[in-house]
Amino acid sequence: MDTPTVKKYPPFFLHLLGWSFLALFLMWQPLSWQIQFPSSFWIKQAVLFSLLITIFYLNVYFWFPRFLAKNRYWRFILFNIVSVLLLAVMMEQVKIYINHSEQMDRAFKLAREANGDKKSHDRLDYFSMLTALIIIGISTSVAAVQNAERDKQYRQNLEQEKINSELSFLKAQINPHFFFNTLNNIYALTVIDVEAAREALHKLSRMMRYVLYETQHGTVLLSQEIAFAQDYIQLMQLRLTDKVSVNLEPPVPLHDVSIAPMLFLPFIENAFKHGVSAVQPSNIDIKIWQEGQKVYIDVRNTLFTEKRTLLDDSNGIGLTNTQRRLDLLYPGKYQLDVSENTNEKEFEVHLELQTA
Repeated sequence: MDTPTVKKYPPFFLHLLGWSFLALFLMWQPLSWQIQFPSSFWIKQAVLFSLLITIFYLNVYFWFPRFLAKNRYWRFILFNIVSVLLLAVMMEQVKIYINHSEQMDRAFKLAREANGDKKSHDRLDYFSMLTALIIIGISTSVAAVQNAERDKQYRQNLEQEKINSELSFLKAQINPHFFFNTLNNIYALTVIDVEAAREALHKLSRMMRYVLYETQHGTVLLSQEIAFAQDYIQLMQLRLTDKVSVNLEPPVPLHDVSIAPMLFLPFIENAFKHGVSAVQPSNIDIKIWQEGQKVYIDVRNTLFTEKRTLLDDSNGIGLTNTQRRLDLLYPGKYQLDVSENTNEKEFEVHLELQTA
């Protein structure tokens, strides 16, 4: 299964919008001072703007995922502190290189001291440091949101992959002995009733086609699922004695809805596996009905204590695996009840499914 691509970067226009606001903050706010700024001021602001962008993306795409996301807190803090200090030192050096202080002094028309000493330069540009800290805070928040989204998408992909794997497992778990025994029964039937054998082969091929192809789409129609169950029951009856009574009552009228494939089979297979005896009277009653957007299935079978049905039965598909599929496919939209009445010797499985 190909791993779905997770969008690593936010939309481009959000980046553009954010940097536009920062550019306005750096360029437009000083204009309110009503001073004719020298060219050195705009050079300094452009350099600061470029360095802030560099720090932002370094933090988002390198330091956060490599350190903070992996709980390497001290390395993350160290790299950010170093980046802020480097930015402040670089900005101060840029100001010295372009003679920014003297040009700003002239712009503000500040009087020189009587001794004519030059104004001392700070080793750090504190405004740049403060702005860089704000950018680091914003970039860390952006990276945290992106990381949370990636984790969420990854978990969703894992859940979907698990659903697909469990569905594949479910298909593979259709009892191989069923196909083997059915083919043997059909072979024996060719000697007695060729037309019945031909019909049985048609049902078997239709079932295999359904399992191999129809279920690949993720959902099937309710009518398809019921038809599959009917074919399964009719083929199972080829090897049952007259002591076994099987009845399937589909919804009337039937309103087709989409459901997950092969949800009914585990209940029906479980009834045949544990509710059939070759020497004692046995009954399997299956009823499927609809009420609005809900689909119900009720499977009752004779309970034999020597073939006690267990939810954690490891033979075949098992009801526990089916419940797990329901948890993944229909979270909060189903109710599964399993009851065992030893007095009346009856085992019942009841499923209520919300399809919309």
